[in-house]
Amino acid sequence: MTPSSLLLGACRTLVIFQLLACCLLPLGAQSQSQEFSLQMEPQDPVLPAGRSLLVNCSTSCPHPELITLETSLPKEVIGEDQGWAAFRLSNVTGDSKIICSAFCDGFQMTSSSNITVYRFPELVELDLLPPWQPVGENLTLQCHVWGGAPRAQLTLVLLRGEEELSRQPAVGEPAEGTATVLAGRGDYGAKFTCRAELDLRPRGLGLFQNTSAPRQLRTFVLPMAPPRLVTPLSLEVGTSWPVDCTLDGLFPVSEAQVQLALGDQMLNPAVTIHGDTLRATATVIAREDQEGAQEIVCNVTLGGESREARKNLTVFTFLGPILNLSETNVTEGSKVNVSCTAGPRVQVMLDGDLARAPGEPAQLQVTATEGDDGRYFFCNAILEVDGKILHRNVTVQLRVLYRNSFVVSILIGVLVILGVVTATVALICIFGKQTRSGFYHVNQRDTSLPLRPVQPNEAVELEQS
Repeated sequence: MTPSSLLLGACRTLVIFQLLACCLLPLGAQSQSQEFSLQMEPQDPVLPAGRSLLVNCSTSCPHPELITLETSLPKEVIGEDQGWAAFRLSNVTGDSKIICSAFCDGFQMTSSSNITVYRFPELVELDLLPPWQPVGENLTLQCHVWGGAPRAQLTLVLLRGEEELSRQPAVGEPAEGTATVLAGRGDYGAKFTCRAELDLRPRGLGLFQNTSAPRQLRTFVLPMAPPRLVTPLSLEVGTSWPVDCTLDGLFPVSEAQVQLALGDQMLNPAVTIHGDTLRATATVIAREDQEGAQEIVCNVTLGGESREARKNLTVFTFLGPILNLSETNVTEGSKVNVSCTAGPRVQVMLDGDLARAPGEPAQLQVTATEGDDGRYFFCNAILEVDGKILHRNVTVQLRVLYRNSFVVSILIGVLVILGVVTATVALICIFGKQTRSGFYHVNQRDTSLPLRPVQPNEAVELEQS
């Protein structure tokens, strides 16, 4: 090996040692700086949105340099000294990461922390329920929540009273929660709510709840069958008749509404309730302007639905019959005209003879005889209403005046005798009265003379004296 080669090798060795020394010195200084730490307080804080946060960075390094806080949030230094610095973060509105940084003996130290911001939900709302829910059908509840953070700790709970129906995490904006229940009679009047729960207990805080306004449910049962409607088939103008409408199986029966009508005439029914049965009764009074075919309607409404029953009713007028005689008291041999009339659709029959057509009169003429005295004329009116035959009758009596000769002779004799007797009795009464009212002279009797009868002449003289 030549001297030049030995010299080159020695130079190479020296260079290597120098490089090793340069590398080992910083490592020694770095290992010495790692004995010191950099702390941040508070660590992983949780605070309401919009609040300010005080952050303190401190180190055990004896001669630290450039203690600072790295963040995207607005900050200000509120104090510093050897080994520490304090900062205020203002208007913290969202989650973020902050880093404390310092240099110790030329080497950088860092410490990081996560800020968690929480917000209560701005609005918790349970969607409107249907005005009425049929019993036995599914009801879907929907809840919407606007706002609220952190979402990982936000839960939506749907409740019936205090009974929990579903629990699900808040996802999306707004967050939506649903639950399905089978509506029953027991749900009538039940109150449903939606509750948002923000659980910060793992972060050292509490469980925050926000509940929606309650929604009240009304369930109902309305049978598919129509009401039972009991009405007359026909009704004469001016007369009245009860109408009855009944429906079973209603729930809640007290909420049901019922209407009764005859054509355009609304009736005023009396409503009674027994169990789950509703009964409405009213009195129908047929008016003249309703004559003809009419319809009676019963309508029962519950839960926004209705059941209806209809029945036909014929309102009719039955006038007459009117039986007329030209005279009811006639002499023998007189002509008597007899006629019978009734309403426009009425068939009349006079003494067994039908009129030619409904609405036309029946007529006959008789010559009065002795045998017609006391005779009754008979008129029958016939009206068909909805297949039912109605009858009405009327009679009128005829008096005939006639002269039977034998009877007349007896009557004359009786009258003559009565006249003679009457005259005789009258004369006797008059004569007797005059006799009792005159003056009488009585002669004194001579006891020495014999009694003798007075002659008529003497009697006259005595009366004149």
